Amino acid sequence: MKKAVTAKKTTAKDANGPSPAKLIDGRIKELGDWRGEMLARIRGLIREADPEIVEEWKWRGVPVWEHDGIICTGETYKAVVKLTFAKGAALADPAALFNSSLDGNLRRAIDIREGEKINEKALKALIRAAVDLNASKAKKKPAKRSA
Repeated sequence: MKKAVTAKKTTAKDANGPSPAKLIDGRIKELGDWRGEMLARIRGLIREADPEIVEEWKWRGVPVWEHDGIICTGETYKAVVKLTFAKGAALADPAALFNSSLDGNLRRAIDIREGEKINEKALKALIRAAVDLNASKAKKKPAKRSA
């Protein structure tokens, strides 16, 4: 009788592979243009806004920042660097940073084009608000019972 073989799920966190931080470093270097510079700048602002942020690498190459759940992703396209907030529709945006994915019930995004400036103060406030929202949802989850 043959034994069943289960496939091992591999993630960027595996000891054999590079860490998510290294993969994000690689993406920034690989881009080698304004998009890499912008992604690096956004990454720095995210870390400043929340020093406890966790970097992940998901969906075949998307930088993801998490704290009690996904805060945002940093995707790069030919004409934009897109910062998508997982629960952006639930966040106040007094500086009107969100300019993309405005129709959905959950996500909101900021498309940044070459040469555009970032309102750093407003972006950090938005990141902190997303962290606070995730933390409030995490506290409401009921504790798991032990068997």
